[in-house]
Amino acid sequence: MTIRDAFIKTMRREISGYVPKDIALCASQRERFKEVYGHTDIAKEWKLPMRGVGLRFLATAADFTPWLGKLDNGVEVNEWGIGLKMIDRGAELGQYIHPLQNIKTAEEVLEYPFPKAPDKETVKIAAERCADFHKQGFPVMIYTCPVGGTIFWPAYKLIGMENLLCYMHTDPDIAAALLDKVCEICTEHAGLVASVGADVIHMADDLGTQVSTYMSPADFRKWIKPRLATVIASAKKVNPGILVHFHSDGAVKDFIPDLIEIGVDILNPVQPECMDPLEIKKQFGDKLSFSGCVGTQTTMPFGSPEDVRSAVRSYCEHVGKGGGLWIAPTHLVEPEVPWENITAFIETANEYAEY
Repeated sequence: MTIRDAFIKTMRREISGYVPKDIALCASQRERFKEVYGHTDIAKEWKLPMRGVGLRFLATAADFTPWLGKLDNGVEVNEWGIGLKMIDRGAELGQYIHPLQNIKTAEEVLEYPFPKAPDKETVKIAAERCADFHKQGFPVMIYTCPVGGTIFWPAYKLIGMENLLCYMHTDPDIAAALLDKVCEICTEHAGLVASVGADVIHMADDLGTQVSTYMSPADFRKWIKPRLATVIASAKKVNPGILVHFHSDGAVKDFIPDLIEIGVDILNPVQPECMDPLEIKKQFGDKLSFSGCVGTQTTMPFGSPEDVRSAVRSYCEHVGKGGGLWIAPTHLVEPEVPWENITAFIETANEYAEY
């Protein structure tokens, strides 16, 4: 059985005893990794099972000045026209500049130069990379989450979160136009992701705060759920066996039944500061798998190496019981995390990495 076979069977809860691991480091921690190991290949050094393949959206306009206005030096603008002013590059923290924040009508949304789906050559290259990783025995994940998310996240980065949440009630035509356009683009992209051979499609929409969701279940079911369902259906129509990995920070327990209903297979990151992973496993583990669980607000930065080891063992043995766990820190590992805690995570996760 290859790593790919073991990963897929574990995420489908068809086997138990194997817990794949993952970790993502911020820029300063990646520099530390390079100092320690003398190279930058984290996946190879730490034997992470997943391989990523890019399938980027293409910009349709080079100049977003009409929407962004004059920008300060150092502001980066992506293919969606969203500006980013870095505050702390080492921690990868920045402030967004929303190109649609001053629009007044739905028609202005439709006039905006949205990016388009990847061209045939880009898709061909992605398919070749997927095939190559499969020959090596690795599973492949591709993101359908431009600027971080799939429906809610891209829309609010374009128009501003407060604006979007308000427009859902005060000017639904603007909200619908924007969410529909984002959905249309991501639906096409999801079909392409499935067509090139990805085993996992990653989608994301941060829907929760530390204590609750950003919106009511009724608003989620009206505005986000049906559009997210459309994107997921596009991928599963092309490849019914593709696994949908959905990311949402925060306390999103109220939305989990809806996410299962529309085809989410793996929920990430199950922040222990917001939701108890053991309780979530107990309630939903027969229908849903999980990735994450090790707190980056608590255990990783402020615990001891033994605290990290204890957390990893507990989650692997309980949340991982019967399969369905991809153990990882719940977010990017930030600069304040001691290196000893990072290595404690890797070493302990390796105890459960036999398949």
